[in-house]
Amino acid sequence: MSETAAPSGKTPVDFWFDPLCPWAWMTSRWVLEVEKLRDIEVRWHVMSLAVLNEDKLDELPEDYRNMLARTAWQPVRVVTAAWQKHGDDVLGPLYTALGTRIHNNGEGPTLEAVAGALADVGLPAGLIDYAEQENFEFDAELRASHKEGIEKVGQDVGTPVIALPGPDGEQIAFFGPVVTPAPKGEDAARLWDGTVAVASVPGFYEIKRTRTKGPDFSNL
Repeated sequence: MSETAAPSGKTPVDFWFDPLCPWAWMTSRWVLEVEKLRDIEVRWHVMSLAVLNEDKLDELPEDYRNMLARTAWQPVRVVTAAWQKHGDDVLGPLYTALGTRIHNNGEGPTLEAVAGALADVGLPAGLIDYAEQENFEFDAELRASHKEGIEKVGQDVGTPVIALPGPDGEQIAFFGPVVTPAPKGEDAARLWDGTVAVASVPGFYEIKRTRTKGPDFSNL
């Protein structure tokens, strides 16, 4: 699915996100800035922190465990249902509407924020019913999309995952980058070029430094 060429002829960049994650949100705004400056086309896919962590809940702090057990499922289920019922093209606009409400506006991952995002992009209000559906109708599709993304980078990372074709035809995939605030203009393009260059090196494993503050939404 994700390795096919973009119809526009631009380089396809596949981006897996969980709408709950503030770091994925920052990275997504960066990638959209890069899309203005480099010959790429972003394609959106769902993944899930709840799915990622469901087999290791007993290893997590209680607050995070409780959040994953309930709140984390709600937005991603609604996004998945919208994708399945209305097609790939709704993913980008709905993610933007959700992220703006959840992260930028400080509404959090509430049902009210999700319902508002559906209204913002003109999707049926009834999609909110999927948030708490006990036997989620599109669970298999959510898990398949999550699996496709996470298997490109391994189980020890989170969201987002980014993948694009490499110069030798092999796909380049990486987690992140985690960045705050999301850079703009040539700073965004320079970070893209450097990230792709590093990720293209055979055998590259990890680069990391200590995080000193939380995500900064002030320039989004």
